[in-house]
Amino acid sequence: MAISQDRQVKQGTIIAIRSSVIDMHFSETPPSIHNQLRAGPNGEVVIEVVKHLDSQILRGIALTPTQGLSRGSKVIDTGHTLEVPVGKRLLGRALNVFGSTIDGKGDMDGGDWKSIHQRPVPLNNRSTQSEIFATGIKVIDVLAPLERGGKAGLFGGAGVGKTVLIMELIHNMIGHHEGIGFFCGIGERCREGEEIYREMQETGVLENAVLVFGQMNEPPGARFRMGLAAMTMAEYFRDEEKQNVLLLIDNIFRFIQAGMEVSGLLGQLPSRVGYQPTLETELAELEERICNTSTGSITSVQAVYVPADDFTDPSAVHTFSHLSSSIVLSRTRASQGFYPAIDPLQSQSKMLMKHIVGEKHYRVAQEVRKTLATFEELKDILAMLGLEELSQEDRRIVNRARRMERFLTQPFFSTERFTGHEGKIVSVEKAIEGCERILNDEFFEYPEKALYMIGNIEEAQKP
Repeated sequence: MAISQDRQVKQGTIIAIRSSVIDMHFSETPPSIHNQLRAGPNGEVVIEVVKHLDSQILRGIALTPTQGLSRGSKVIDTGHTLEVPVGKRLLGRALNVFGSTIDGKGDMDGGDWKSIHQRPVPLNNRSTQSEIFATGIKVIDVLAPLERGGKAGLFGGAGVGKTVLIMELIHNMIGHHEGIGFFCGIGERCREGEEIYREMQETGVLENAVLVFGQMNEPPGARFRMGLAAMTMAEYFRDEEKQNVLLLIDNIFRFIQAGMEVSGLLGQLPSRVGYQPTLETELAELEERICNTSTGSITSVQAVYVPADDFTDPSAVHTFSHLSSSIVLSRTRASQGFYPAIDPLQSQSKMLMKHIVGEKHYRVAQEVRKTLATFEELKDILAMLGLEELSQEDRRIVNRARRMERFLTQPFFSTERFTGHEGKIVSVEKAIEGCERILNDEFFEYPEKALYMIGNIEEAQKP
């Protein structure tokens, strides 16, 4: 980015460098907090001001590697905060935290650029209507429906399928909904980013999507600002183009982790479990910008890595408080071959209320939950004594629950080439109808495998 021309250029001197933390001296009034500074022979090192130590010395965090800098090196104030490009020109492109393209299709020069530090939409400008956001995935739409303009979390440990589920959501949302898809990779592996880009290209959804990446090998400062950069780009489509935006963040824990690294570098006293003392504030700055307005919405689905599968970890606890839906992935269900490996009893949604989803949906969802919960309680008896020792009613519940578990599995478009199963998308009405028919014992005589990895209930074949 160019240095602002409407003000006198301020120059300072580096007086200390500790990893990504740089202390600088300005003889005149120092730059403001969050201002972007440039250092290095060609201004290639980007520094963001985070603290004023006194009237002339300030501390910044480098967003790029600091090789080549030394005490006495010059620093130039650009006169503005970190900015990213906005507009329709972003569609189909992959960018980094600075708004530079990383897809080899040419630079993003000129046009409109906006500061990543924007205030949330005022409460009186937000929409007060609660509306369901259909995903086409049965277990989510029935038991943990998403809110349009809300925030949903995908909770799970490593290797239980968060990224696969996000890929399926991208496919379903952009393929079957009018709107824009944003994929924000925070702390992504380069391989994952490349795979997502190629897959979106192959499925034909890239032209309506924007990908932004803060990769795992980048300094913590860059990863920490990645979420705000993606939000700024997404807000343009909601506020200026009046469109609905789906913002997928993988992984919000990496955002918290980057903040923890920055906090540690700055020498702040750690809080519980070593997290930064400002964890709640930093997370709120990002989450509160995700909302509904009367003309458009940003709906966010965020993958949340849960350290050691411990849901009492501060990162998981603080993330939970912002969400309208929580989709919990279970390692046990994955090991049993139930994909998506969503735990139907732990997953929940604030949208699952009669006045929002309707009487029928609410009743069926509660019955499904009750059936699966009873089955869970009976598993110990089944393991020790067998099905024969159960009462007639309990046997019926076990029969229903086992078929329900299999009906809630679903083949994904994003895994077709691995599993050989053709991907399916199921409407909310069809998903509810299927669950209701199983609860009414219409499939009592059907083998369990007839309901495994199907779409609509009509696909179940009786031998």
